[in-house]
Amino acid sequence: MSSDLFPAIAAFACVARHASFTRAAAELGVSTSALSQTVRTLESRLGVRLLDRSTRRVGLTEIGQRFLDDALPALSGLGAAMAAVTETRDAPAGLLRINLPRAVADILVMPHLTAFQARYPDVVVELHCDNRFVDLVAAGFDAGFRMGESLGKDVVAHPIGGPQRIATFVSPAYARAHGTPTTPGDLLHHRCVGVRLDHDRSPMRWDYVQEGRLMEVDTRHGMISNDDSLLLAAALAGSGVGCHFESMVSQHLASGALLPVLQDYWPTFSPFHVYYPSRMHMPRKLRVFVDFLRERHAPNGD
Repeated sequence: MSSDLFPAIAAFACVARHASFTRAAAELGVSTSALSQTVRTLESRLGVRLLDRSTRRVGLTEIGQRFLDDALPALSGLGAAMAAVTETRDAPAGLLRINLPRAVADILVMPHLTAFQARYPDVVVELHCDNRFVDLVAAGFDAGFRMGESLGKDVVAHPIGGPQRIATFVSPAYARAHGTPTTPGDLLHHRCVGVRLDHDRSPMRWDYVQEGRLMEVDTRHGMISNDDSLLLAAALAGSGVGCHFESMVSQHLASGALLPVLQDYWPTFSPFHVYYPSRMHMPRKLRVFVDFLRERHAPNGD
């Protein structure tokens, strides 16, 4: 294949990632009509239709999906080669796109973002908060954050911070009105504030430790959301029993705005990890971001 098609393949991959010519054109800095013509030229050269177009959406054809799957490693390799060339720049720079759950952003990143920006002013950090696992390469992310237990074997991962304990709690108003659970099994008799990570999945079961074993417990929900801030606000307002990372609610527990329950059963999980595909060269902007967070979350960090 002629190398002059490489820009067109990259443009096609961008359209596929956004499922939109308009959004892809905005990212690439070209007109929608020019981008559409680029993709049509690629399809003509290949002799196949890669995209299904309608007035409402843009989707991949079956052969388009296969072509994208085969092309992404090569595009990633080219990006890595370009990143390696720019390693000699005096200062890290560029857009750093990170996929992470909102809780991770609140716990690990946001408290230190201003300091990172002061040290590396030419790096633009884009935080895309999402509870779902995504294909980092296909979605155009440099890296993601997840708990260590959730990571596959085909990624490079670095722990950030220490182990994370999961707390269970109620507001004083809820405790006065409904009492508190004394064992995990009691949760079936209480309203709970539950989390659903994705719209087509069941709400998460809650984890507890009993006699040294991790167990999953069913709960009775009075409210369900995929947004950590809403879930915490609901618990603070007395809507039900809440469950969250202890580091996210420690101030509320210390002030008495929330009361700890089931403390003997709280589980502890491995630290959050920042990860990226094992085949991807680690760009300098990501390396300094990871090193900075590991420094800030070290036992003697700020």
